[in-house]
This record gives sequence, structure tokens and C-alpha cells, in this order.
Amino acid sequence: MNDLRLQRIQSLQFTDKAAAERLLLSFVRELFPRLAVISVELRPQAVSLNSFNGYLTLADGRRLFFKTHVEPNSVIGEYYNAQALAEVGYPVIAPLYASTEYGKQFLIYDLINAPSVFEVAYALEHGERRDLGALTAAQQAADSQLLEIYRATLRPITAPENAEAPIHQLFYHRLAGKRYADFYCHKPFELPQGCLEWEELLKRRWIINGKAYPHTLGALIERAKRALEPEQPAWSIVGHGDAHNGNVFFTAAGLQYFDPAFGGRHHPLLDLAKPLFHNVSATWMYHPREVAAQLHLSYSDDGETIRVQHNYAPSPVRQMFRQSKVERVLRPIWSELVRRGESPELLTGLFQSALLCCPLLTLNLADRERFPAEIGLLGLALCVAVGCEPIS
Repeated sequence: MNDLRLQRIQSLQFTDKAAAERLLLSFVRELFPRLAVISVELRPQAVSLNSFNGYLTLADGRRLFFKTHVEPNSVIGEYYNAQALAEVGYPVIAPLYASTEYGKQFLIYDLINAPSVFEVAYALEHGERRDLGALTAAQQAADSQLLEIYRATLRPITAPENAEAPIHQLFYHRLAGKRYADFYCHKPFELPQGCLEWEELLKRRWIINGKAYPHTLGALIERAKRALEPEQPAWSIVGHGDAHNGNVFFTAAGLQYFDPAFGGRHHPLLDLAKPLFHNVSATWMYHPREVAAQLHLSYSDDGETIRVQHNYAPSPVRQMFRQSKVERVLRPIWSELVRRGESPELLTGLFQSALLCCPLLTLNLADRERFPAEIGLLGLALCVAVGCEPIS
């Protein structure tokens, strides 16, 4: 049963933090009546696109950390499986208290005195830290360990087993369900100069930075609905599911995962899609105004083709994330899947489709209160690019 308070708190934290904290305090006291929570403190962060986190203070003076993921219109009834991840070797931080019921999903941890990798990467990009070498070593070690876990847990699953995997909420259920319709269908999409109806935009060809792409956005979305269909047999691993940098801490012992809302057994390429897109190519999503201030973007539309020229590119720290994940995890597990009989064409379609969902459906690209028109168009251009580019 959905609890709309979590959605309200997630949204309100950025505009009226005190009001959001009052709602949250009432919610936590109802959910954990024996915990004696006397106050809550939210931490509104750029990484909190569909979540929120912060601190609880108890009557005995203890402070605890909390995190929740908010997923409106979910068809998944059960979230969070930290125990399954720990059992196969993930360095996952176990919660002290947990509510996994849909609409009331909430994890409470011991106070964690370490920054997220999201925070560290941003600080490195802005000259506030100088430890890229240490982060690189930690990332490479974590990715090498991830491949070992993939190999150790790789096995086929049946169509009914696959259909139950929580990770599909991040991809297929967003695309084929209410989120895509609510964001875009039968609505105008505001471009830097004028508007275009979404259904017309889907028909356009794209030339991005001089490269012509072979598929329209509409064709890519239809392919994605077929490729991401949950009710089909698949290869699977035990994975975190949403291991972007906001859900990973940079500690003295290495990288440590938390918030396994979508953890479970699912396809390894679905497991890699969120960290590869969000950690590498989504700075514009988290800091749209900051990126817009440095963005040089021009476009034209002749009624058949949209031509976009832009200077957006991953920073050196983002390139490090990509290189480590591709070399240490993606290429080896891809080769292993092909060795076991998987079609490279089907793997490509699945991975491209999952990557497409990241810029298209994490947030609404048509929301001009959040995204300037140039950033919305950049997001669409990246949808096309990741949906068409060869997997290398």
C-alpha cells in the first residue's frame, strides 16, 4: 500500500526543509514506535533524485543515519535485500532497523562517517580534494571484486523468476508504465526555441555532434519495451541493482555499498546500466544549472532531423569510472555470456535499452522548473546516443 508521505517529503525537502522534517518525524515515530526518535535532520542533496536521507536523534542521545528510495506507481511489492548481497560477498553496510513494505521502505544505519563516492567525485572536479589516485585504486579494487561475484553467482533464471526481480522497476516498469506516460505522452516538449509535441519529436532523426544516428527516439523506445520485457528467461547474477555513486561510501576499507532497494537476482547488464550511465554521463542531471552555465549547445530542426552540437563531456574522474567498470566488469562478463550462448545482438539491445531509460526516466526532461530547455534537449540527445552507440 502506497504511503504518499514519503513522496511528499522527498519533494518538499528542497523547498521547505522544516515542513518535510515535521512530516518525516511523524512517519518515523509511527513506523518505529520503540526507537524513541526525538528529532530528524534531512540532507537535501543533488544526488537525491528519487530518495532522501539524513540523521535521526534518539532520546538517549544516539544519532543514526537513514535512507529511503521513493518509487511512485511501483508494481514491485517488496524492496531491499541486503542479506542476499552480504551472503555472496558484497561489502554492503547492514541496516540496524528496516521497513521493506512498499510505500514505507526505510532503512536506518549506524552513523556513517564517510563521504559517498558521489560527494568525493564532485569535490575532485571542483579542486576541493586531491586524492584521485586513492579513489581510482578503490574503484578498481571494487570492480575486480564485483566481477568475481558476478562469475560466482551467474546462473540462468526462468521467466517467472525474472519477472519478480525488483530491478525491473528502474527500467521496464518505468517505461511501459505510468511514469513514461505522465512525463511525456501527449504533451509539448519545450526546446530552446519553441515547443514540439512529444509524438512529433519521437519521429525525428538525429545528428549529434556531426554523427547521424540510425534510429528515431520512438523506434528506440519501442525496441526497449521488447528488450526489457521481464517475463522471459535470462542469465542472472546477485546484484545491488542501483549502485550509482550516491549509494556507495568511500571508506578507509574501500568502497562500501548501501541502500540495496533493488538488490536481488537479475541480469548483469541491468546491474551495470545505472552505475555506468549515472556515474559517467549524468552530471547534467544532478547539477543542471551549473552544467547549463558552461554548456555550448546549438540545434536546428528541419521537420525531419534534429541537429545538435554540444560540448558536454565527462570529466577525468568520470572517465576513470567508465574505464574501470568497462575493463574490469562489462567486457569480461559480456564475453562470458557470449561464451555461454548469449546472442551479442540481444545483449546489445538489452544494454542499450537499459541505458536509454537512465536519462529518459530518472527525472522528467520536460520539467522546466528543474531543467533549462538546453539541458532537456541534451538529455534527449544522450538518450539517442546511448540507445544507438555500439557497446565498446
